[in-house]
This record gives sequence, structure tokens and C-alpha cells, in this order.
Amino acid sequence: MTGAPARGPVDRVPPLALVLTGIVSVQFGAALATTLFDELGPGGAAFLRIGFAALIMGVAVRPWRRGYDRATLRLAVWFGLTLGVMNLSFYEALDRIPLGIAVTIEFAGPLAVAVIGSRRPLDLVWVVLAATGIVLLANPGGAHGLDTLGLAFAVVAGICWAIYIVLAAHAGPRFRGADGVALAMVVAALVPLGPGIAEGGTNLLAPGILAIGLAVGFLSSAVPYTLETEALRRIPRHVFSVLMSLEPAVAAFAGFLVLGQNLDAREVVAIGLVVAASAGASRNAAAAPEA
Repeated sequence: MTGAPARGPVDRVPPLALVLTGIVSVQFGAALATTLFDELGPGGAAFLRIGFAALIMGVAVRPWRRGYDRATLRLAVWFGLTLGVMNLSFYEALDRIPLGIAVTIEFAGPLAVAVIGSRRPLDLVWVVLAATGIVLLANPGGAHGLDTLGLAFAVVAGICWAIYIVLAAHAGPRFRGADGVALAMVVAALVPLGPGIAEGGTNLLAPGILAIGLAVGFLSSAVPYTLETEALRRIPRHVFSVLMSLEPAVAAFAGFLVLGQNLDAREVVAIGLVVAASAGASRNAAAAPEA
């Protein structure tokens, strides 16, 4: 390490605003990425997303200007591998099952972190409320015919998401600003490299595809991971995990707007439950000391 992390304008933004902005950005980016699957496949879309995110973060942050010890760099490598597997697995799931269902299954990871890390009874109330909404949104009783491999990929993405939360909480205090995310993105881009080239081929070089990939990389990776890492500097991991319960609701909304997926009454009720859980958790987050 080279000293205390640098502080910037983002530090004046409330943690709740950081998390919410990241959630909206990543879910609308995921919906946009789905439009690339016909030309690139999920591997190619994941490669463009992470590759552009690594490029954006590298140019903006330039983490190589500062030196870090081996332990800190090793943490960045594990952080990056987790991000890479999480993104590739999620896109593989998204290619097989609807966006809202993929995110609700993936959210089992953060929810597990919330349950394990909770120390206050009130936090468990929000977890239960969020879990109820997630179950309603996933609609397990009506999930017949869903692709089994797609469900498996969503589970893998959820496990990686849980690991990501833990690693991000450790990485935040050890890096200056967004250095940790920038370094991790470079490593993460290596994970979908092989599948991306195999599935995308020469389409990866098409100008229109590259433009959409750039937008996806910015919305789905560069913005949310930077904001989430900063938020995890200031709020406990389990509170962050409950706030992330908004992910399935925003995913369903993004699917409705971008992909034309309609919302029925059950999904509206589920969205109300997860929003209520996140609102309750935010009250605790506002009073929480820096993590």
C-alpha cells in the first residue's frame, strides 16, 4: 500500500445514492447487452462488456501510477477473476432464461451474505421481506420449462456475487480511489476472452457492435463497480446486500422497457416488497459507521 486512500467528490455522495445509481446502471446495461447475443453470443457480449470497462477504467484511473504490495495485487487478481466468472456466467444464464428470473436467482448470493453478516434483528426483517419478494418474482411454482443449464449459470453467478461483495469490502480500503476496480477489470477481461472470440468472431470488430459494447461496458461495469466499491467503504456488507435486493425489481423494469417483457400483478407485488425492504435497510445504512 502507498498510504491512505485518496478522497474525491464521490465521497460526498450518500451511500444509498451510490448503490441505487449502480443498480439502475447495471440492469439497463444488462438489458442492452441482451441485444448483442444474436451477433456475439453471451461470451462475446461479456468480453466486450468487461474489455471496454477495463479500457475505460484504465484510462480514467491509471492505477499503474501507484505501487502496491504483492498481497494487495493478489487481492486485485482474485477480485478480477470473480468479476469475470460472475459476468460470463450471468450472460450465459441471460441467454437461456428471462432477465428478471436470472437476477432473482443470482441474488441468492448477496442475500446469503446479508443473512450471515446480520447482527441486528431488524436487519433480518428486511432480509425476510426481500426474500419474500424475490420468491414471488422468481415464481418457482410456475417456472416449469426453464432451461436447467441457464438456472445453473445463474446460481454460479450468485455465488460469485457473494464472493464479490466480500472481496470488494476488503479491496476498498486497500486501494486509492477506484484503483482496485480498474486493476480487477483487466484480470476479469481475460475470463471471457476465449469464449468471446469463439462466439463473436469478426462481429466483434463491427463498428455498430463496438458502439453498443462500449455503452454496455460503461453502464454494466465501469459505473456500478466503482460506485459499489465506494459504498462498501462506508456501509456494512450485510446492509449493502439488503440494499441490493432492488436488483430483481430494477431488472424486471429494465426487461419491460428495453426487452418488452410485461409485468403481471405478482411481479408488481414482488417489486413492492423488495423496494420496502431496501427502504428499511437504507434507514440503518444512513446511521451506520464507516465499514
